[in-house]
Amino acid sequence: MARRTVLAAGSVAVTAVGVGSAFAASGPAVAEDGAGALDPTASASEGACYKLTSELVEGPYYIDADKLRQDVTEDQEGIPLLLTLKVIDAETCRPLRNAAVDIWHCNASGIYSGYEAMGSGGGGGGTPPTDAPTGSPTATPTDVPTDAPTGPPPGGGGGHQDPTDDTRYLRGTWHTDRHGHVTFKTVFPGWYRGRCVHIHVKVHVDGEWTDAGYEGGHTCHTGQLFFDEKSVLASAEVEPYASNTTTRTTLDEDTIYPDNGHEGGLLYLKYDRHRIARGVRAHLTLGVEPDETNNG
Repeated sequence: MARRTVLAAGSVAVTAVGVGSAFAASGPAVAEDGAGALDPTASASEGACYKLTSELVEGPYYIDADKLRQDVTEDQEGIPLLLTLKVIDAETCRPLRNAAVDIWHCNASGIYSGYEAMGSGGGGGGTPPTDAPTGSPTATPTDVPTDAPTGPPPGGGGGHQDPTDDTRYLRGTWHTDRHGHVTFKTVFPGWYRGRCVHIHVKVHVDGEWTDAGYEGGHTCHTGQLFFDEKSVLASAEVEPYASNTTTRTTLDEDTIYPDNGHEGGLLYLKYDRHRIARGVRAHLTLGVEPDETNNG
């Protein structure tokens, strides 16, 4: 990417304090730390920061960010989620300051902003045709069309899709502070056909923050953030998630999650297991290679 611009859209004034305020009244939190691996916020002497976070597919629903903000919720209903990421150089363990971090994910019903016409994660949606054939084919095909799709099924990691509308909820870009931290206020994602619950993330470096936003630089990390099964099952008991009738793909069944715990994007979570609707706090350290380009 030779030049990348993020439009401020009048929302630069959001502060980290404002992002966290919605969680100030939360009750006692219970840690649900996935596989129980080493906390990625541990010191460099413990070796945690030397783990490079897995590079994963970008997916079809990325939009080069046009919302410079920390609170990406807009009018979306769901369990409040406060997401804090720490971005470090995986070789030196030093935090990356002023990196631009994008996040985007589906809502509780499995729908992505910008792609509402795609339905639940692009996995169909809409009403089946009334004249659909009901019988079995009587002949066997003898050849394969030359233009047959070869990528993954809808909802997977296929090629980029052009946006179908101007909605931009649950998407945003913000900069890391001098400690490499960035915090977003959003909602717990839902699910759609073929994928487990996840959040997409990109990290951009070597660009310049201007009055117009973030310009230039390159993408050094493209990944996804995942939620353990306990948290997802707890969320599924709460509306509007309980009304999502799409068959859910579990973390173990997902074909994109690399099955390597926090190194692969599995988030550390804290919430009251009896009152998850009150909010969830999530955090993870992203070990990246700032000199490399990883567009996903």
